[in-house]
Amino acid sequence: MKMESLFKKALLASSLSLLLVGCGQTIEASEEPVLAEEESAVQALNTCEGPDEEVVEHACYHGDFGPFTAVTAASLGSTTFPNVNLPHTAYNITLPTQGWIYAGAVTYRPAESGEYAFLLSRRRGLKIYDGTTVVSKECSYLIDEAACGSLRRMVTADLEAGKVYRLEFQAVFPQNASFTLVIEEAGEHDHEE
Repeated sequence: MKMESLFKKALLASSLSLLLVGCGQTIEASEEPVLAEEESAVQALNTCEGPDEEVVEHACYHGDFGPFTAVTAASLGSTTFPNVNLPHTAYNITLPTQGWIYAGAVTYRPAESGEYAFLLSRRRGLKIYDGTTVVSKECSYLIDEAACGSLRRMVTADLEAGKVYRLEFQAVFPQNASFTLVIEEAGEHDHEE
């Protein structure tokens, strides 16, 4: 009985994925452990040579030891979102269900203009918005488990001080609907603002 239920859920999730992709929307793939033969496909997710080791090390410390703050993301389409503005904080984010998927958003307002690193305990599923415009990602990189046990992906983007950015996340499977987010300064910043 349980196997049949799992099969039905997987079939529904697959059907939903195809439907949404056909309509121009994308959703996150399963984040199962990567097998050796899938390594080349996973490396295609990397858009830069490698992360700044100092940034990863610092973020990993917070991912492992905190301080931790639990946040339930607001449903997509909401007008009020929780913020993740505290520096040097690991946010344990939970996504609400939206139909057959899990999806939600939080906001982030950088104190300074510059490049920021968004480190996640999952491999996919971050879109950054400035209003209705998607912010282009400077770099996206998978973090080796040997380098950091708690974080799996780093995405960097240039942000402007004082602007409120919306961070959107989606997941198909329940195990990907709760994850950790750490945000760190990643490059040189204008400290005069």
